[in-house]
Amino acid sequence: MHPLASPLSVPARPEHTGGRRVGVLISHGFTGQPASVKPWGEFLAARGYAVEVPRLPGHGTSWQEMNTTRWEDWYGELARVFDKLCLDNDAVVVGGLSMGGALSLRLAADHPDRVSGVVVVNPAVATKRLDVKLLPVLQHVLPSMPGIVDDIKLAGVTEHGYPRVPLKAAASMFGAWPALAAQLPQVTAPLLYFRSTVDHVVDERSEPLITGSVSSTDVRVVRLEESYHVATLDNDAPTIHEGSAEFVARVSAV
Repeated sequence: MHPLASPLSVPARPEHTGGRRVGVLISHGFTGQPASVKPWGEFLAARGYAVEVPRLPGHGTSWQEMNTTRWEDWYGELARVFDKLCLDNDAVVVGGLSMGGALSLRLAADHPDRVSGVVVVNPAVATKRLDVKLLPVLQHVLPSMPGIVDDIKLAGVTEHGYPRVPLKAAASMFGAWPALAAQLPQVTAPLLYFRSTVDHVVDERSEPLITGSVSSTDVRVVRLEESYHVATLDNDAPTIHEGSAEFVARVSAV
């Protein structure tokens, strides 16, 4: 396992949050690992929130291992940690980067009664890329392809993700998107949506699909002008940190 891939788990400190125990679940993205979102989680933990940043199966080890895991494995781990947070806290907010945002939206769709809010950063639930249609065949011919890693505007920063995309795992993720898109109307929780104006990984298809499909009456989109895809480690990270802290405080209040 990569030395930075360990999960983050911090208990609530209700004395800092008005006596209520509030949990926040943050998921990293596809081929990424906890290091890509840990600073975000640590910022929220410093404000007294219980924070969980799990390592999704097959991530933070090798792309070959990831190729043995699927969408349901990643969602299953997130759901397990979510259940734990719900048991230990009075309110829970979920969120994530890229695929982590998509997984969080599914949690919100599956558990509208238990999710107090959703925070997503450049989430992916659709794409205009035509080569994705070849994945069902390609996954049986090629084990992997070169990936886009470290799409970060800030110089000298790395997300420690895989340089290659495991195709069986990728086919599973893309294959799960239509069902997730159909579930989006079940999302009723307040939604805070951070979107980079320049993103070389997630194209423009996802934002209108998500914001136009959820049933949430409280939806806010924040543009990140100085960051690329991995905005949680980029120039606009402080905007994500401060904005999500204010959002969590607001949606978790009685």
